[in-house]
Order: sequence, then C-alpha cells, then structure tokens
Amino acid sequence: MVEEVWEDAQPFSFEGGKTGVLVVHGFTGCTQSMLPLAEGLAAAGLTVIGPRLPGHGTSVKDMSARKWDEWTGEAEKGLADLLDRCDKVFITGLSMGGTITCYLGERYADKLAGIMPINAAVSKLNPLLPLTPVAKYVLKTIPGVGSDIKDPDIKESCYDKVPVPAAAELYALMKTTKRDLPKVTEPILVFTSRDDHVVSPSNGPYIMDNVSSTDKELVWLENSYHVATLDFDKDEIIKRCVEFIKRLA
Repeated sequence: MVEEVWEDAQPFSFEGGKTGVLVVHGFTGCTQSMLPLAEGLAAAGLTVIGPRLPGHGTSVKDMSARKWDEWTGEAEKGLADLLDRCDKVFITGLSMGGTITCYLGERYADKLAGIMPINAAVSKLNPLLPLTPVAKYVLKTIPGVGSDIKDPDIKESCYDKVPVPAAAELYALMKTTKRDLPKVTEPILVFTSRDDHVVSPSNGPYIMDNVSSTDKELVWLENSYHVATLDFDKDEIIKRCVEFIKRLA
C-alpha cells in the first residue's frame, strides 16, 4: 500500500539561475522545516530542490521500514538533477539533513561549490543511540525528538514517536559520515545552535576540526533551538547562506 504524504511534506523545487542548492530536511521531520530557507534562497535567484526523504511525512510505520541509503539515495537524485542543470551546486540540510549534507560533501567534493550543514548529527546525539541496533528487536518506538523550537508560535510537522529501527539506521549513517569527514575539501559553512536539545552543539566544532576544507566557518546561532530553520534565527541562516553562495558562485 502506498502511504499518503502529508500536504506540507511534499517535495518542492524553485527555478532560478545557473546556481543550484539542494535543501535536505531532518529525521522524523519533513520539507516543511526547510521551506522558509528554500524560499529565501529562491528569492536570491537560486535554483532550489527540496526532496522528501522516504518514510517521512507519511507514518511512523512507513519510516520504521526504511534504510539510511534510501534517504541518502533520494537526496542524491536531487543532487544529480542540479549537477546536470547548474554551473555551481551547493547543499544545505538540517539535523539528519545536515548529516546527509556532509555525507554527500564527502562523496562529491570535486563537484560541489560548497556545503552548509545546520545542526548536523555526526559525532554525538542521544547517548542511547548506539544501543538502537540491539534495542530495535525489543522496542518499536521511543518518544519523538521533533519540534525543538524556541519560538512558542511555531511548530514543526514531524512524528511524535521515533521508530527504533530507523534510529538504528541514523546511527549507522552518522558513523559512516563521521569516519569520512576528512574527505570534505570544498568550502563549508557550519551552523550550530548554542542551545540544542536534540543534537549536541559539540557537533559543530567537531565537523570544523575534522573536515579538510581550508575555506570553513562556524556560525553560532544564539536564539534558536534545534529546528533553527523555523526558529528566531531563520533569517540569519538565509542571509549567511546567500552571502556564502554569492561569494563562491
């Protein structure tokens, strides 16, 4: 049975110039969390693609059956489209989308003009995460991690539970990405919320210390929690991303 996709979880695309940006949402969330950033990039004249990762924006059951290479594979399709049509291509993503940003940055370093991970999960997440490969045989779900937002008027469209098998897949993706961080050589702009209840802020400095890029910058977000793309710092993220892209493109 094909699962129905939530209305605000649909993939999106904006046609612009010959500079493209792949925008990747996070774990248990959907494209809704990335739309303000995507619209800001599009307003700057950029071509933007935002895929919906498999198992997201449908149901917890659907997500529980997914493997991490399905998530990276869907992002890779969008990247291939942009590389085919654009002269310069960048990637940005939130949370697991930031992990995927780094993962693709490792594998396409010679083809990308730059990457912009936002609160990426690479080194540290929940201390129980390493137990999920075993726990998935005992537990089906754990409490949700979504909608960690400082702005009380904003909500993230996300699951209220985390399927443990999917959490085990995220852990596997993080391990692979962490191992290969030195393969990132292209310019990188790292965003990290100072106060994040989902992904440890130590991930930002860890990425900075382990990539091989010479053009690299860490931006601390002082007024947002984890879902910074919907939070008080969302305009600052758009501004800094556009400046970064314009400088390099």
